[in-house]
Amino acid sequence: MTSASLFVDVPQAQPVAVFKLTADFREDPGPRKVNLGVGAYRTEECQPWVLPVVRKVEQKVAADSSLNHEYLPILGLPEFRASASRLALGEDSPAIKENRVGSVQCLGGTGALRIGADFLRLWYNGTNNTATPIYISSPSWGRSHNKKSTGPCCREVILYASCGALSSWKGPHLHGALALNCASSSSCFLLYAQSCHILQRKQLFPFFDSAYQGFASGDLDRDAWAVRYFVSQGFELFCAQSFSKNFGLYNERVGNLSVVARDADNLARTLSQMEKIVRVTWSNPPSQGARIVAVTLNTPEFFAEWKGNVKTMADRILLMRSQLRAKLEALGTPGTWNHITEQIGMFSFTGLNPKQVEFLIKEKHIYLMASGRINMCGLTTKNMDYVAQSIHKAVTRVQ
Repeated sequence: MTSASLFVDVPQAQPVAVFKLTADFREDPGPRKVNLGVGAYRTEECQPWVLPVVRKVEQKVAADSSLNHEYLPILGLPEFRASASRLALGEDSPAIKENRVGSVQCLGGTGALRIGADFLRLWYNGTNNTATPIYISSPSWGRSHNKKSTGPCCREVILYASCGALSSWKGPHLHGALALNCASSSSCFLLYAQSCHILQRKQLFPFFDSAYQGFASGDLDRDAWAVRYFVSQGFELFCAQSFSKNFGLYNERVGNLSVVARDADNLARTLSQMEKIVRVTWSNPPSQGARIVAVTLNTPEFFAEWKGNVKTMADRILLMRSQLRAKLEALGTPGTWNHITEQIGMFSFTGLNPKQVEFLIKEKHIYLMASGRINMCGLTTKNMDYVAQSIHKAVTRVQ
């Protein structure tokens, strides 16, 4: 006699949207299909790009006979952690010189968000705290922010419209400052950059997500300005870093959580508790991606080459932004399109609604997220006209 499965009541989960989108794109036989949903950099030929400097460093690491496959320390590869924090905070950061900066090697940026959030739940504003609200910008990256950064950690997740967010066609709205003023004292804010003086006055905790350092402007220091400014104003803060985009190390899951504390003693106790969290989460991080990043950042010639590689990617993204905006404006597409060039990073929230997205997928074979988010790297000089004309039709025909 066969008994019922122990898992008979487990419901079928909805597929992860971005991966399903990619699968649907692959199965589409349409000759003009375009994938604007992929979460990775693509060249003008729509191909993945292994950074030339990464190729060189991989060979250097592989040839190093002194390396082995023993466990890393729980908090990660020391030279990676130190160089990652310096990249975010700057070589001359007073906080680093004062020995009040530490870090945790994590499984990508999502892992950094999760470790930081788990620590805050246990130790921020009281022990085992689930009452402190965390404010997350809207739109946001659902995978990273709403799920990984909160999970079981906070009672309340409050969405606020950040300066780069879109509520409609017409570009950014500015409700972020209102959210800051209305937030209860000691709330946490997950952000890219915000109003520093309000956070100071209300004793709000800033948690930065730095997934695209170098991608916004092509300049690593310029893109890290907001984090460094908050440090200069005396904040204690967390900064989640990802090296998926700016190193092209997507499947290596290389991330770092930089911790800026009031002093060395507070830092040591904080890291000791984070070590306990890591131990029961993934125990020890992987070494390969971290070694690639560490060697690159700590070798002057590799570092210089890497900055050039990052600028190559950033310049292509900026070019696609400017061309798409120009094409839509030339077509007279209803609405304002300045937000395309004002937003930063690999992705752009277009302002397209779900029905318009559905039109683009079904009628034009252009794949993008239901939120209207597109990967600017999916655009090329060859498909730009087709995409712009299709968006124009979606906007004018579908409400």
